[in-house]
Amino acid sequence: MRWLNWTSETDFTLAGLSTDETVQSFLFVIFLMLYLMSLCGNLTIATTIWVENKLHTPMYFFLGNLSVLDICYSSVTVPKLLVSLTGGSSEISYRGCMAQLYFYVSCCSTECLLLSVMGFDRYVAICNPMHYTTIMNKQKCVQLATGLWLTGFLTSIIHTIFTARLPYCKSHEISHFFCDLPPMLKLACSDTFLNKLLILTAGGFLGLSSFFLTLVSYIQIISAILKIHTKVGRSRAFSTCASHLIVVLIFFGSISFMYMRPTSNYSLEQDQLVSLLYAVVTPALNPIIYSLRNKEMKNAMKRTINKIYYSKVYMANM
Repeated sequence: MRWLNWTSETDFTLAGLSTDETVQSFLFVIFLMLYLMSLCGNLTIATTIWVENKLHTPMYFFLGNLSVLDICYSSVTVPKLLVSLTGGSSEISYRGCMAQLYFYVSCCSTECLLLSVMGFDRYVAICNPMHYTTIMNKQKCVQLATGLWLTGFLTSIIHTIFTARLPYCKSHEISHFFCDLPPMLKLACSDTFLNKLLILTAGGFLGLSSFFLTLVSYIQIISAILKIHTKVGRSRAFSTCASHLIVVLIFFGSISFMYMRPTSNYSLEQDQLVSLLYAVVTPALNPIIYSLRNKEMKNAMKRTINKIYYSKVYMANM
């Protein structure tokens, strides 16, 4: 009888973050600022890397990919959250929910792989500098970037298909501010064992393997840095990977909390807080983390902004 109330394509309602109008107004301002920081910061970094010939190196090539990914990451979830915080509809169509789920998981999977590739790039640069240009040549970098983007999007197809095939005959209120796997599985009225197994398997393959490869890279990097005799040399070597290490710890820590635990331990408040950290806050902080610790990037960004400004002034005076 439980199947009688099931419709294959019914709208969902997102629980959001708060029902208090004062709190909603405050959160709207905060998340709007973070979203604009994410868009402006990551777009500036991506544009700078594209324009500045000095930044056409493997490290900045992958950083540019991370900036584009962060723009996509935040744009998947934040606009709908901002609409709901301004008193707009918190409903999302079935197809819209599945599309949001697909692109969100795609970005999440791609970033796992991208961070591990960035760690490997730093490992080769510090531990094997004589062969760096040979190992991390332009063709190899393009192949790695293409492979990790394709892997992320193909992995997400599997998750989306297995989630879309579930019947949702319980409450259609998703206990989250966007369509994510754990809260959606709680609404299903059929066995979700296969979905949970898929999350753990994919999480183990992509998440844990990526984290393990990154960890191994940084063990080798730290070992090599400690062998450098001069204090200036050690400081310079560590500064090239400290920013990436901070991002890795934040991202993999929050992802592990979300997906590598039993769904029976699901908590709306905790999961919303952690999701906000890696889906909203981290994309806004990444440009600050990478630019503040990188003089070359800061100088290149200043030159790029000046070029854009003076080109606009020139066009206006014509």
